[in-house]
Amino acid sequence: MNIMTPIQRPSPIVSSVDFDVDGVQHGFLRLPYSRDDSAWGSVMIPITVVKRGDGPTALLTGGNHGDEYEGPVALFDLARTLHAETVQGRVIIVPAMNYPAFRAGTRTSPIDRGNLNRSFPGRPDGTVTEKIADYFQRMLLPLADIVLDFHSGGRTLDFLPYAAAHELRDKEQEKRCFEAVAAFAAPYSMRMIEIDAVGMYDTAAEEMGKVFVTTELSGGGTSSAKTVGIAKRGVMNVLKHAGIVSDAPETGPTRWLDMPSSDCFRFAEDDGLVEPCVDLGDPVRAGDVIARIHPVGRTGQVPAEYRSALDGVLAARHFPGLVKTGDCLAVVATVEDKI
Repeated sequence: MNIMTPIQRPSPIVSSVDFDVDGVQHGFLRLPYSRDDSAWGSVMIPITVVKRGDGPTALLTGGNHGDEYEGPVALFDLARTLHAETVQGRVIIVPAMNYPAFRAGTRTSPIDRGNLNRSFPGRPDGTVTEKIADYFQRMLLPLADIVLDFHSGGRTLDFLPYAAAHELRDKEQEKRCFEAVAAFAAPYSMRMIEIDAVGMYDTAAEEMGKVFVTTELSGGGTSSAKTVGIAKRGVMNVLKHAGIVSDAPETGPTRWLDMPSSDCFRFAEDDGLVEPCVDLGDPVRAGDVIARIHPVGRTGQVPAEYRSALDGVLAARHFPGLVKTGDCLAVVATVEDKI
């Protein structure tokens, strides 16, 4: 008996750049999007390709979430300044993957409320966000040898500035990922297990066997000179590590951290006003109070105390002063001597 499989639709996204041509090309990934104010309109996602000869390909992305800015700043700058004669291989730069979210300054797309980093592998006949995910899944990720995807905390989280990779079943692939993390040379380097990896860009790249590096570079829905500097140096270090740009990476001290389990996370079980009891990077012991949530409906109420489940340092915290039940309140990471 013949088993018929459905024919996968082609992506509706059209690239204005040729990924096989040497030189520097600035263009767009054009996604048709018919809407009230533009019947034959399009979402135009900026892209740059820098290529010279044969060699590895780096796929560099930011704006996976639209309210995280270090990656877009570093990558728009890199797209302007990277010259073909300085590379051996190919660099694909997409500063703002979820372009509608980036333009709106929101984590998710204002068009379909899609969270791009939970939409993989995507669908060519799906929502706008699913179509973007599908294009990266089927068109861009297969081209890449190494993938660097910038993140920070956005408007609702604040992080220690770190580069990270995940624990993987393939230990040789995992080793190559952590070597790239070390080359990035952020002030902190993180070994992570995601609490929910389904639909993530990270997972899509790792399942293809790619070297994948991500970051969390502060947060609060803005950026700083310090964190942008970390991003700019880190992306060049990754290109040097991959052999695409000559010279050795610029080394610097990094402190290795680990997020080994869900015990690292504390989630709010109350609505109210957050009182931080430790600051980012501060050491904590299991049982220490790391935050309190004060009821705000009336005075005279006892705040709820939230304690660390393990020894380590405060690696992330809820950013706005008000919190809702279910929000991530804090993350405690353990300290590792080395990876």
